[in-house]
Amino acid sequence: MAPALTSLLGLLAALILLLPGGGPAHASLLHLEGPVPGDLGVRQGHLAPCPSPAHCAREVWPVNDPASALATLLPAVLSLDGVDVVETGDDYIHATATSRLFGFVDDLELHADSDAGVIEVRSVSRLGDSDLGVNARRLATLRRSLPGG
Repeated sequence: MAPALTSLLGLLAALILLLPGGGPAHASLLHLEGPVPGDLGVRQGHLAPCPSPAHCAREVWPVNDPASALATLLPAVLSLDGVDVVETGDDYIHATATSRLFGFVDDLELHADSDAGVIEVRSVSRLGDSDLGVNARRLATLRRSLPGG
């Protein structure tokens, strides 16, 4: 790696650690939140489709007991970097995930559909044309926390 790039990366790391609180997971140098999406929540029994696959991931996971699976997923959601839970209910979780460096905010939703025997999950970036695969990786991490995942 070039010395100038190494120095720049070191400076960025130091700046992050100097943030109030020693650089917690949801602290960022910039705050690029973006507007709260208007399509959040369960509508007609389902989460909204992705507006674009470039900055959104949505999956449906078959499970034996959706309510139990959702309860299992809550600690996994809370363990993700930069995540704050906004809303929880018997069949729904909404959380935000804030990136460390630029403060980009993604909305993460989980819905337990007991009638269909599935968990619907959706992670969508509020800003940008591409998420560089962040939302899909977030869902893959959550999927692994389910039994047999």
